[in-house]
Amino acid sequence: MKELAYFCPMSINSVISFNLLNQDLLLLPQKAIYWQQEKALIAADVHLGKVGHFRKAGIAVPRDMEQNDLGILSDLIFEYKPEKIIFLGDFFHSDMNSDWDWFILWRSQFPKLEIILIRGNHDIIDDKYYNRLNIILRDQLLIGPFLMLHHPLTGEDLQQAKGYSFCGHIHPGVSLAGRGRQHITLPCFAFGARQAILPSFGKFTGKVAIRSNKSDRIFAIAKDKVIAID
Repeated sequence: MKELAYFCPMSINSVISFNLLNQDLLLLPQKAIYWQQEKALIAADVHLGKVGHFRKAGIAVPRDMEQNDLGILSDLIFEYKPEKIIFLGDFFHSDMNSDWDWFILWRSQFPKLEIILIRGNHDIIDDKYYNRLNIILRDQLLIGPFLMLHHPLTGEDLQQAKGYSFCGHIHPGVSLAGRGRQHITLPCFAFGARQAILPSFGKFTGKVAIRSNKSDRIFAIAKDKVIAID
């Protein structure tokens, strides 16, 4: 995907309220969305287990990165008190490893929380392990006006979709350029006419600067702030 350089003006808030199809969304700097009507957290591409996967291959990665992502999820649960979490695919990075034990412990702290996982291309762990943790698995989910997916839709599939789609997979970023030739790519929420692409929730993931249309709404994430790109 080609990078798109954005210049000022921009507005910065720690959390941005965004109304879409008469639904109230909070865009969070933790790279998740809180959907107020459904009392639901939405997050994409956590890639839990990626640290263990790399360490198993002999690549030195700090052990606490996985726990940090789960800790951030816990903080969001305590702050917003959602009734459900919808993960838009690639929740666990690959085959089961020791990081799964951290997830079991985390899940035990929120036994009444409904968790829905939309399967992604990295979600290869057998369904029975998710079933034991009372996690609902779906290939897609139509809820209210929104269609929850993992892969972005394109072309005719996007035009014929039954709802406005929410997806992940590509780890979107926006490339910002300043007058002094400074250049940085930040993770972002990208809202198009019929589809929203969420940033990757996991810290141990990359990002790709995406091409967008002038009518798209782009919200970059810089540390603890969400930036509306005008």
